[in-house]
Amino acid sequence: MRIATCQLPEVLGDQKRAMSLMYKYAVEGERQGADLVCFPECFLQGYDMCPEHIASVAVELGSPMFNDLLRSFISIQPVLVFGLIEKADGFAYNSALAIQGGKVIAHYRKRYLLKKEASVFKRGSSSPVFHICGTKVGINICHDLSVSESIESAAASRVTVLVCPCNNMLPREVAEEWKSRHNEIRSRHAKDHGVWIVTSDVAGERDQCMSYGPTAVIDPQGIVIAQVPLQQVGMVVAEIH
Repeated sequence: MRIATCQLPEVLGDQKRAMSLMYKYAVEGERQGADLVCFPECFLQGYDMCPEHIASVAVELGSPMFNDLLRSFISIQPVLVFGLIEKADGFAYNSALAIQGGKVIAHYRKRYLLKKEASVFKRGSSSPVFHICGTKVGINICHDLSVSESIESAAASRVTVLVCPCNNMLPREVAEEWKSRHNEIRSRHAKDHGVWIVTSDVAGERDQCMSYGPTAVIDPQGIVIAQVPLQQVGMVVAEIH
């Protein structure tokens, strides 16, 4: 099984541009033989905790707008995992989907919300898994990976790979402090639970914030076997075995 994971510029409130970037990298991932391509957290509409932003961009699964999105990627062969802001039953969720052939094959809602996120999003409650090439795959979103219970839940489901859309656009001093700590924590979890961890993040700057990433593939021994250079846009492809 081959996985591609992308480190992309942050896109806020421009779904067409976000979809264009996703399509571009999905095609490139397919060209390189990827079975799955991973994109960042809330990438479809942009990660912004402003209630007005969330209210204006949140999408309902099954809506005409969402069905148009699925049709846009129907020709892409790999599974695509990406983050989006979802609305359902009067609530907003920080969600991630796995789609293939114009269909949703897995739907995950972030379970471990940061304090600011908890003021605008409802917490998810389930941990779906799906199969690619006989390999069991689970989904986490960003901060989920820092919570031991989240990794333990995935490991209990006997997943081989945990894919994780992230967005670490942080105040500059925080981004600097965390630029190496993310992979240190993730490597420890990968080794402790014997799973592959694949992350996708944004890179760049916004106002007083910046994101280094990281976007990486970490093996069950806790070794980073592939990584997009910090604060650069790009994609890596790795063999999962």
